[in-house]
Amino acid sequence: MSFTHDIKSNRLLDVVINENFSDIAPPLSDKQVLVASERCLFCYDAPCITACPTGIDIPLFIRKINTGNNHGAAKEILSANILGGSCARVCPTETLCEQVCVRNKHEEKPVEIGRLQRYAVDHLDPAQPYPFTRAKSTGKHIAIVGAGPAGLSCAHQLACDGHQVTIFEAADKSGGLNEYGIALYKLVDDFAQTEIEFVLKIGGIDIQYQKALGRDISLAQLRENYDAVFLGIGMSDVNALNIPGEQYPGVEDAVAYIEDLRQETQLSNLPVGRRVIVIGAGMTAVDIAVQSKKLGAQDVTIVYRRDKSAMGASQHEQDLAQQNGATFICNAQPKEIIGDESGITEMVFNKTETDDNGKLVVTDNLISLPCDVVFKAIGQKFESSPLGNNSDKPALDQRGRIAVNDNFQTSLNDVYAGGDCINGKDLVVEAVDHGNKAALAIHQQLKQIINQGE
Repeated sequence: MSFTHDIKSNRLLDVVINENFSDIAPPLSDKQVLVASERCLFCYDAPCITACPTGIDIPLFIRKINTGNNHGAAKEILSANILGGSCARVCPTETLCEQVCVRNKHEEKPVEIGRLQRYAVDHLDPAQPYPFTRAKSTGKHIAIVGAGPAGLSCAHQLACDGHQVTIFEAADKSGGLNEYGIALYKLVDDFAQTEIEFVLKIGGIDIQYQKALGRDISLAQLRENYDAVFLGIGMSDVNALNIPGEQYPGVEDAVAYIEDLRQETQLSNLPVGRRVIVIGAGMTAVDIAVQSKKLGAQDVTIVYRRDKSAMGASQHEQDLAQQNGATFICNAQPKEIIGDESGITEMVFNKTETDDNGKLVVTDNLISLPCDVVFKAIGQKFESSPLGNNSDKPALDQRGRIAVNDNFQTSLNDVYAGGDCINGKDLVVEAVDHGNKAALAIHQQLKQIINQGE
Protein backbone atom coordinates (compact mmCIF):
# COMPACT_ATOMS: atom_id res chain seq x y z
CA MET A 1 0.00 0.00 0.00
CA SER A 2 1.22 3.49 -0.83
CA PHE A 3 -0.72 5.25 1.94
CA THR A 4 1.15 8.21 3.40
CA HIS A 5 2.70 8.09 6.84
CA ASP A 6 0.09 10.29 8.52
CA ILE A 7 -2.78 7.98 7.61
CA LYS A 8 -3.20 5.95 10.77
CA SER A 9 -4.56 2.47 11.24
CA ASN A 10 -6.16 1.18 14.43
CA ARG A 11 -8.48 4.15 15.02
CA LEU A 12 -10.98 1.62 16.28
CA LEU A 13 -10.40 -1.04 18.90
CA ASP A 14 -9.69 -4.52 17.56
CA VAL A 15 -12.85 -5.87 19.14
CA VAL A 16 -14.92 -3.19 17.38
CA ILE A 17 -13.31 -3.84 14.00
CA ASN A 18 -13.80 -7.59 14.36
CA GLU A 19 -17.44 -7.04 15.23
CA ASN A 20 -17.82 -4.72 12.23
CA PHE A 21 -16.60 -7.51 9.94
CA SER A 22 -18.79 -10.25 11.35
CA ASP A 23 -21.22 -12.06 9.05
CA ILE A 24 -23.50 -9.45 7.50
CA ALA A 25 -26.31 -11.98 7.02
CA PRO A 26 -26.09 -14.57 9.83
CA PRO A 27 -27.61 -17.99 9.13
CA LEU A 28 -31.29 -18.57 9.75
CA SER A 29 -32.31 -20.57 12.80
CA ASP A 30 -34.19 -23.83 12.39
CA LYS A 31 -37.43 -22.08 13.28
CA GLN A 32 -36.77 -19.23 10.86
CA VAL A 33 -36.01 -21.75 8.11
CA LEU A 34 -39.32 -23.51 8.67
CA VAL A 35 -41.24 -20.24 8.45
CA ALA A 36 -39.27 -19.06 5.39
CA SER A 37 -39.63 -22.36 3.52
CA GLU A 38 -43.39 -22.45 4.13
CA ARG A 39 -43.73 -19.15 2.22
CA CYS A 40 -42.59 -20.81 -1.01
CA LEU A 41 -45.52 -21.58 -3.34
CA PHE A 42 -43.53 -24.32 -5.14
CA CYS A 43 -44.50 -22.81 -8.45
CA TYR A 44 -44.82 -24.83 -11.63
CA ASP A 45 -42.34 -23.36 -14.17
CA ALA A 46 -40.98 -21.26 -11.32
CA PRO A 47 -39.44 -18.00 -12.56
CA CYS A 48 -36.74 -18.20 -9.90
CA ILE A 49 -35.20 -21.23 -11.64
CA THR A 50 -34.89 -19.31 -14.90
CA ALA A 51 -33.41 -16.32 -13.08
CA CYS A 52 -30.67 -18.47 -11.52
CA PRO A 53 -27.71 -18.65 -13.94
CA THR A 54 -26.95 -22.21 -12.80
CA GLY A 55 -30.59 -23.31 -13.02
CA ILE A 56 -30.93 -24.64 -9.47
CA ASP A 57 -34.37 -26.21 -8.93
CA ILE A 58 -35.23 -23.77 -6.18
CA PRO A 59 -38.79 -24.94 -5.35
CA LEU A 60 -37.55 -28.54 -5.10
CA PHE A 61 -34.73 -27.82 -2.68
CA ILE A 62 -36.99 -25.59 -0.57
CA ARG A 63 -39.62 -28.35 -0.46
CA LYS A 64 -36.94 -30.78 0.74
CA ILE A 65 -35.94 -28.33 3.49
CA ASN A 66 -39.58 -27.93 4.46
CA THR A 67 -39.95 -31.70 4.85
CA GLY A 68 -36.77 -32.01 6.92
CA ASN A 69 -34.56 -33.42 4.16
CA ASN A 70 -31.73 -30.90 4.48
CA HIS A 71 -29.11 -33.28 3.08
CA GLY A 72 -31.23 -33.92 0.01
CA ALA A 73 -31.76 -30.18 -0.42
CA ALA A 74 -28.01 -29.60 -0.34
CA LYS A 75 -27.39 -32.34 -2.93
CA GLU A 76 -30.00 -30.75 -5.20
CA ILE A 77 -28.23 -27.39 -5.02
CA LEU A 78 -24.70 -28.71 -5.39
CA SER A 79 -25.61 -30.87 -8.37
CA ALA A 80 -26.36 -27.67 -10.28
CA ASN A 81 -23.85 -25.39 -8.56
CA ILE A 82 -20.88 -26.97 -6.79
CA LEU A 83 -20.13 -23.55 -5.25
CA GLY A 84 -23.69 -23.19 -3.99
CA GLY A 85 -22.47 -22.36 -0.48
CA SER A 86 -20.54 -19.26 -1.49
CA CYS A 87 -23.14 -18.22 -4.06
CA ALA A 88 -25.79 -18.33 -1.33
CA ARG A 89 -23.70 -15.78 0.54
CA VAL A 90 -22.47 -13.48 -2.23
CA CYS A 91 -25.06 -13.68 -5.03
CA PRO A 92 -27.10 -10.52 -5.66
CA THR A 93 -30.27 -12.55 -5.13
CA GLU A 94 -32.23 -9.31 -4.96
CA THR A 95 -31.67 -8.87 -8.70
CA LEU A 96 -31.83 -12.57 -9.65
CA CYS A 97 -34.02 -15.29 -8.14
CA GLU A 98 -35.64 -13.22 -5.41
CA GLN A 99 -36.47 -10.35 -7.75
CA VAL A 100 -38.71 -12.58 -9.88
CA CYS A 101 -40.21 -14.50 -6.94
CA VAL A 102 -44.01 -14.41 -7.26
CA ARG A 103 -44.13 -13.34 -3.63
CA ASN A 104 -42.24 -10.19 -4.54
CA LYS A 105 -45.39 -8.27 -5.34
CA HIS A 106 -47.83 -5.94 -3.62
CA GLU A 107 -45.26 -4.88 -0.99
CA GLU A 108 -44.77 -8.50 0.05
CA LYS A 109 -41.22 -9.74 0.58
CA PRO A 110 -39.85 -12.47 -1.70
CA VAL A 111 -38.99 -15.90 -0.33
CA GLU A 112 -35.51 -15.73 1.25
CA ILE A 113 -34.01 -18.03 -1.37
CA GLY A 114 -30.38 -17.11 -0.74
CA ARG A 115 -30.53 -17.70 2.99
CA LEU A 116 -32.45 -20.94 2.54
CA GLN A 117 -29.82 -22.11 0.08
CA ARG A 118 -27.11 -21.30 2.59
CA TYR A 119 -28.93 -23.26 5.28
CA ALA A 120 -29.27 -26.29 3.04
CA VAL A 121 -25.63 -26.39 1.92
CA ASP A 122 -24.42 -25.80 5.47
CA HIS A 123 -26.49 -28.81 6.56
CA LEU A 124 -25.05 -31.30 4.09
CA ASP A 125 -24.52 -34.30 6.36
CA PRO A 126 -20.76 -34.97 6.68
CA ALA A 127 -21.51 -38.49 7.87
CA GLN A 128 -23.05 -39.31 4.48
CA PRO A 129 -20.90 -40.38 1.50
CA TYR A 130 -19.55 -37.65 -0.76
CA PRO A 131 -22.53 -36.78 -2.97
CA PHE A 132 -20.60 -37.12 -6.26
CA THR A 133 -18.67 -40.01 -7.82
CA ARG A 134 -16.08 -40.17 -10.57
CA ALA A 135 -16.90 -42.02 -13.74
CA LYS A 136 -14.49 -44.58 -15.14
CA SER A 137 -11.23 -42.94 -16.24
CA THR A 138 -11.28 -41.68 -19.80
CA GLY A 139 -7.52 -41.40 -20.04
CA LYS A 140 -7.91 -37.76 -21.04
CA HIS A 141 -6.19 -34.90 -19.24
CA ILE A 142 -7.47 -31.29 -19.28
CA ALA A 143 -5.54 -28.17 -18.29
CA ILE A 144 -7.44 -25.39 -16.54
CA VAL A 145 -5.89 -21.97 -16.06
CA GLY A 146 -7.28 -20.21 -13.00
CA ALA A 147 -8.66 -21.73 -9.78
CA GLY A 148 -11.52 -19.26 -9.46
CA PRO A 149 -15.24 -20.09 -9.59
CA ALA A 150 -15.23 -20.83 -13.33
CA GLY A 151 -12.12 -23.02 -13.20
CA LEU A 152 -13.21 -24.90 -10.07
CA SER A 153 -16.70 -25.67 -11.36
CA CYS A 154 -15.27 -26.79 -14.71
CA ALA A 155 -12.69 -28.97 -12.97
CA HIS A 156 -15.23 -30.64 -10.69
CA GLN A 157 -17.57 -31.53 -13.53
CA LEU A 158 -14.75 -32.87 -15.70
CA ALA A 159 -13.48 -34.94 -12.76
CA CYS A 160 -16.99 -36.36 -12.31
CA ASP A 161 -16.91 -37.33 -16.00
CA GLY A 162 -13.74 -39.37 -15.45
CA HIS A 163 -11.14 -36.96 -16.79
CA GLN A 164 -7.91 -35.99 -15.07
CA VAL A 165 -7.58 -32.25 -14.43
CA THR A 166 -4.61 -30.03 -13.67
CA ILE A 167 -5.32 -26.44 -12.61
CA PHE A 168 -2.63 -23.79 -12.98
CA GLU A 169 -3.16 -20.93 -10.53
CA ALA A 170 -1.08 -17.74 -10.49
CA ALA A 171 -1.76 -16.99 -6.81
CA ASP A 172 -0.79 -19.08 -3.80
CA LYS A 173 -4.40 -19.92 -2.94
CA SER A 174 -7.40 -21.15 -4.90
CA GLY A 175 -10.73 -19.36 -4.94
CA GLY A 176 -10.21 -16.39 -7.23
CA LEU A 177 -12.80 -13.72 -6.49
CA ASN A 178 -14.19 -15.68 -3.53
CA GLU A 179 -10.80 -15.73 -1.85
CA TYR A 180 -9.44 -12.33 -2.88
CA GLY A 181 -12.23 -10.05 -4.07
CA ILE A 182 -15.43 -10.43 -2.03
CA ALA A 183 -16.13 -8.06 0.85
CA LEU A 184 -14.97 -9.78 4.03
CA TYR A 185 -18.30 -9.40 5.82
CA LYS A 186 -20.03 -11.39 3.05
CA LEU A 187 -17.77 -14.44 3.17
CA VAL A 188 -16.41 -15.01 6.66
CA ASP A 189 -14.58 -17.79 8.52
CA ASP A 190 -12.33 -18.71 5.58
CA PHE A 191 -15.36 -20.21 3.86
CA ALA A 192 -13.81 -20.04 0.39
CA GLN A 193 -11.08 -22.49 1.38
CA THR A 194 -13.53 -24.80 3.16
CA GLU A 195 -15.61 -24.94 0.00
CA ILE A 196 -12.57 -25.67 -2.17
CA GLU A 197 -11.63 -28.58 0.08
CA PHE A 198 -15.11 -29.95 -0.56
CA VAL A 199 -14.76 -29.53 -4.33
CA LEU A 200 -11.43 -31.39 -4.38
CA LYS A 201 -12.88 -34.42 -2.59
CA ILE A 202 -14.08 -35.66 -5.96
CA GLY A 203 -10.48 -36.62 -6.75
CA GLY A 204 -8.67 -36.38 -10.04
CA ILE A 205 -7.87 -32.67 -9.65
CA ASP A 206 -4.33 -31.39 -9.11
CA ILE A 207 -3.65 -27.70 -8.48
CA GLN A 208 -0.27 -26.13 -9.22
CA TYR A 209 0.15 -22.76 -7.53
CA GLN A 210 2.16 -19.69 -8.58
CA LYS A 211 1.92 -20.79 -12.18
CA ALA A 212 0.90 -17.79 -14.25
CA LEU A 213 -0.07 -17.96 -17.91
CA GLY A 214 2.44 -16.08 -20.02
CA ARG A 215 5.07 -16.19 -17.28
CA ASP A 216 5.47 -19.78 -16.11
CA ILE A 217 3.41 -21.59 -18.72
CA SER A 218 2.28 -20.77 -22.24
CA LEU A 219 -0.96 -21.56 -23.99
CA ALA A 220 1.00 -23.28 -26.75
CA GLN A 221 2.60 -25.61 -24.19
CA LEU A 222 -0.75 -26.44 -22.63
CA ARG A 223 -2.30 -27.23 -26.00
CA GLU A 224 0.60 -29.49 -26.84
CA ASN A 225 0.61 -31.40 -23.55
CA TYR A 226 -3.11 -31.66 -22.72
CA ASP A 227 -6.22 -32.89 -24.50
CA ALA A 228 -8.11 -29.62 -23.94
CA VAL A 229 -7.63 -26.29 -22.18
CA PHE A 230 -10.08 -24.14 -20.22
CA LEU A 231 -9.18 -20.51 -19.52
CA GLY A 232 -10.69 -18.99 -16.39
CA ILE A 233 -8.13 -16.26 -15.93
CA GLY A 234 -10.40 -13.38 -14.96
CA MET A 235 -9.41 -9.76 -15.42
CA SER A 236 -6.02 -8.73 -14.12
CA ASP A 237 -5.76 -5.11 -15.22
CA VAL A 238 -7.42 -2.07 -13.65
CA ASN A 239 -8.98 0.86 -15.46
CA ALA A 240 -7.26 4.19 -14.91
CA LEU A 241 -8.80 7.58 -14.20
CA ASN A 242 -6.39 9.25 -16.63
CA ILE A 243 -6.39 12.54 -14.76
CA PRO A 244 -3.63 14.71 -13.22
CA GLY A 245 -2.57 13.62 -9.74
CA GLU A 246 -3.48 9.96 -10.19
CA GLN A 247 0.15 9.02 -9.56
CA TYR A 248 0.29 10.45 -6.03
CA PRO A 249 0.44 8.26 -2.90
CA GLY A 250 -3.04 7.75 -1.50
CA VAL A 251 -4.64 7.01 -4.87
CA GLU A 252 -5.37 3.33 -4.55
CA ASP A 253 -6.80 0.41 -6.49
CA ALA A 254 -9.93 -0.77 -4.65
CA VAL A 255 -9.53 -4.36 -5.86
CA ALA A 256 -5.95 -4.59 -4.55
CA TYR A 257 -6.97 -3.14 -1.19
CA ILE A 258 -9.84 -5.61 -0.79
CA GLU A 259 -7.40 -8.41 -1.57
CA ASP A 260 -5.04 -7.17 1.15
CA LEU A 261 -7.95 -6.83 3.56
CA ARG A 262 -9.13 -10.39 2.96
CA GLN A 263 -5.65 -11.80 3.56
CA GLU A 264 -4.90 -9.71 6.66
CA THR A 265 -5.26 -11.58 9.95
CA GLN A 266 -5.09 -8.42 12.08
CA LEU A 267 -7.46 -5.92 10.47
CA SER A 268 -6.28 -3.05 12.68
CA ASN A 269 -2.93 -3.27 10.86
CA LEU A 270 -4.53 -1.98 7.68
CA PRO A 271 -4.11 1.68 6.77
CA VAL A 272 -7.38 3.56 6.41
CA GLY A 273 -7.99 7.14 5.38
CA ARG A 274 -9.88 9.73 7.38
CA ARG A 275 -11.59 11.27 4.34
CA VAL A 276 -12.07 8.65 1.64
CA ILE A 277 -13.40 9.15 -1.88
CA VAL A 278 -14.50 6.13 -3.91
CA ILE A 279 -14.78 6.56 -7.67
CA GLY A 280 -17.22 4.12 -9.21
CA ALA A 281 -20.77 2.83 -9.14
CA GLY A 282 -20.61 -0.95 -8.98
CA MET A 283 -20.37 -3.63 -6.34
CA THR A 284 -16.66 -3.06 -5.79
CA ALA A 285 -17.28 0.63 -5.10
CA VAL A 286 -19.84 -0.24 -2.43
CA ASP A 287 -17.63 -2.98 -0.99
CA ILE A 288 -14.63 -0.70 -0.52
CA ALA A 289 -16.78 2.16 0.81
CA VAL A 290 -18.48 0.00 3.43
CA GLN A 291 -15.25 -1.69 4.46
CA SER A 292 -13.51 1.67 4.83
CA LYS A 293 -16.24 2.79 7.21
CA LYS A 294 -16.03 -0.48 9.12
CA LEU A 295 -12.28 0.04 9.51
CA GLY A 296 -12.85 3.49 11.00
CA ALA A 297 -12.77 6.02 8.16
CA GLN A 298 -14.43 9.26 9.24
CA ASP A 299 -15.98 10.29 5.92
CA VAL A 300 -16.54 8.07 2.89
CA THR A 301 -18.05 9.47 -0.28
CA ILE A 302 -18.94 7.46 -3.40
CA VAL A 303 -18.73 9.70 -6.46
CA TYR A 304 -20.31 8.72 -9.78
CA ARG A 305 -20.34 10.60 -13.07
CA ARG A 306 -23.97 9.74 -13.92
CA ASP A 307 -27.16 9.86 -11.86
CA LYS A 308 -27.90 7.30 -9.19
CA SER A 309 -30.38 5.36 -11.31
CA ALA A 310 -27.54 4.36 -13.65
CA MET A 311 -25.38 2.84 -10.91
CA GLY A 312 -24.29 -0.75 -11.42
CA ALA A 313 -24.66 -1.62 -7.74
CA SER A 314 -28.11 -2.89 -6.82
CA GLN A 315 -30.46 -0.85 -4.67
CA HIS A 316 -29.76 -3.31 -1.86
CA GLU A 317 -26.05 -2.56 -2.09
CA GLN A 318 -26.66 1.20 -2.29
CA ASP A 319 -28.82 0.99 0.83
CA LEU A 320 -26.07 -0.99 2.57
CA ALA A 321 -23.56 1.76 1.82
CA GLN A 322 -25.85 4.44 3.23
CA GLN A 323 -26.70 2.36 6.30
CA ASN A 324 -22.97 2.15 7.03
CA GLY A 325 -22.49 5.91 6.77
CA ALA A 326 -21.23 6.33 3.20
CA THR A 327 -22.65 9.20 1.16
CA PHE A 328 -23.24 9.54 -2.58
CA ILE A 329 -22.44 12.38 -4.95
CA CYS A 330 -23.71 11.82 -8.47
CA ASN A 331 -23.24 13.68 -11.74
CA ALA A 332 -19.62 14.48 -10.97
CA GLN A 333 -16.74 13.45 -13.24
CA PRO A 334 -13.13 13.30 -11.96
CA LYS A 335 -11.00 16.19 -13.18
CA GLU A 336 -7.90 16.37 -10.98
CA ILE A 337 -6.39 15.10 -7.74
CA ILE A 338 -4.52 17.72 -5.71
CA GLY A 339 -1.42 16.62 -3.86
CA ASP A 340 2.26 15.83 -4.13
CA GLU A 341 4.67 13.01 -3.40
CA SER A 342 3.76 13.14 0.30
CA GLY A 343 0.07 12.48 -0.29
CA ILE A 344 -3.22 13.99 -1.47
CA THR A 345 -5.48 16.64 0.00
CA GLU A 346 -8.32 17.29 -2.43
CA MET A 347 -10.11 16.02 -5.54
CA VAL A 348 -11.78 18.20 -8.14
CA PHE A 349 -14.78 17.19 -10.26
CA ASN A 350 -16.73 18.60 -13.19
CA LYS A 351 -20.47 18.54 -12.69
CA THR A 352 -22.30 16.58 -15.40
CA GLU A 353 -25.76 16.52 -16.91
CA THR A 354 -27.68 14.08 -19.06
CA ASP A 355 -29.23 15.54 -22.21
CA ASP A 356 -32.53 14.50 -23.80
CA ASN A 357 -30.77 11.79 -25.82
CA GLY A 358 -29.26 10.21 -22.71
CA LYS A 359 -25.77 11.50 -23.51
CA LEU A 360 -23.55 12.61 -20.65
CA VAL A 361 -22.59 16.28 -20.85
CA VAL A 362 -19.63 17.57 -18.85
CA THR A 363 -20.14 21.14 -17.63
CA ASP A 364 -17.66 23.78 -16.49
CA ASN A 365 -19.11 23.80 -12.99
CA LEU A 366 -16.59 22.44 -10.51
CA ILE A 367 -16.84 20.90 -7.07
CA SER A 368 -14.00 19.85 -4.82
CA LEU A 369 -13.83 17.41 -1.92
CA PRO A 370 -11.13 17.08 0.74
CA CYS A 371 -9.55 13.64 0.88
CA ASP A 372 -6.50 11.72 1.96
CA VAL A 373 -7.38 8.51 0.09
CA VAL A 374 -9.01 7.96 -3.29
CA PHE A 375 -10.08 4.46 -4.28
CA LYS A 376 -10.45 3.66 -7.96
CA ALA A 377 -13.37 1.26 -8.43
CA ILE A 378 -14.18 1.97 -12.07
CA GLY A 379 -13.86 -1.59 -13.29
CA GLN A 380 -11.20 -3.97 -14.45
CA LYS A 381 -10.12 -4.89 -17.94
CA PHE A 382 -8.86 -8.04 -19.53
CA GLU A 383 -5.14 -8.29 -20.20
CA SER A 384 -4.63 -10.44 -23.31
CA SER A 385 -0.82 -10.53 -23.42
CA PRO A 386 -0.59 -13.80 -21.38
CA LEU A 387 -2.36 -15.55 -24.26
CA GLY A 388 0.69 -15.00 -26.46
CA ASN A 389 1.69 -12.52 -29.10
CA ASN A 390 1.31 -14.60 -32.24
CA SER A 391 -1.66 -15.43 -34.41
CA ASP A 392 -2.11 -18.80 -32.70
CA LYS A 393 -4.12 -17.44 -29.79
CA PRO A 394 -7.86 -17.06 -29.10
CA ALA A 395 -9.66 -14.25 -30.86
CA LEU A 396 -10.99 -11.36 -28.78
CA ASP A 397 -14.41 -9.74 -28.95
CA GLN A 398 -15.25 -6.07 -29.35
CA ARG A 399 -14.81 -5.48 -25.60
CA GLY A 400 -11.32 -6.94 -25.68
CA ARG A 401 -12.24 -10.14 -23.86
CA ILE A 402 -11.92 -13.71 -25.17
CA ALA A 403 -14.56 -14.48 -27.77
CA VAL A 404 -16.47 -17.75 -27.32
CA ASN A 405 -19.38 -19.51 -28.99
CA ASP A 406 -22.46 -20.96 -27.28
CA ASN A 407 -20.37 -23.90 -26.05
CA PHE A 408 -17.74 -21.56 -24.55
CA GLN A 409 -15.30 -22.69 -27.22
CA THR A 410 -12.80 -20.09 -28.43
CA SER A 411 -11.53 -19.65 -31.98
CA LEU A 412 -9.09 -22.46 -31.13
CA ASN A 413 -10.84 -25.82 -31.34
CA ASP A 414 -9.32 -27.27 -28.16
CA VAL A 415 -9.43 -24.13 -26.01
CA TYR A 416 -12.47 -23.02 -24.01
CA ALA A 417 -12.98 -20.02 -21.73
CA GLY A 418 -15.37 -18.71 -19.09
CA GLY A 419 -15.75 -16.38 -16.15
CA ASP A 420 -14.74 -12.73 -16.20
CA CYS A 421 -12.33 -13.19 -19.12
CA ILE A 422 -15.32 -13.47 -21.46
CA ASN A 423 -18.21 -11.08 -21.94
CA GLY A 424 -20.81 -11.31 -19.17
CA LYS A 425 -22.11 -9.87 -15.92
CA ASP A 426 -18.97 -10.72 -13.90
CA LEU A 427 -20.87 -12.59 -11.20
CA VAL A 428 -19.61 -15.60 -9.23
CA VAL A 429 -22.74 -17.61 -10.06
CA GLU A 430 -22.38 -16.78 -13.74
CA ALA A 431 -18.76 -17.93 -13.70
CA VAL A 432 -19.88 -21.25 -12.18
CA ASP A 433 -22.42 -21.60 -14.99
CA HIS A 434 -19.70 -20.94 -17.59
CA GLY A 435 -17.50 -23.60 -16.02
CA ASN A 436 -20.34 -26.14 -15.96
CA LYS A 437 -21.30 -25.59 -19.59
CA ALA A 438 -17.71 -25.53 -20.82
CA ALA A 439 -17.05 -28.83 -19.01
CA LEU A 440 -20.05 -30.37 -20.76
CA ALA A 441 -18.79 -29.20 -24.16
CA ILE A 442 -15.24 -30.41 -23.46
CA HIS A 443 -16.56 -33.79 -22.35
CA GLN A 444 -18.67 -34.16 -25.49
CA GLN A 445 -15.71 -33.25 -27.69
CA LEU A 446 -13.38 -35.71 -25.96
CA LYS A 447 -16.01 -38.44 -25.95
CA GLN A 448 -16.25 -38.15 -29.74
CA ILE A 449 -12.47 -38.50 -29.99
CA ILE A 450 -12.55 -41.54 -27.70
CA ASN A 451 -15.37 -43.15 -29.69
CA GLN A 452 -13.56 -42.54 -32.99
CA GLY A 453 -10.51 -44.30 -31.62
CA GLU A 454 -12.41 -47.44 -30.62
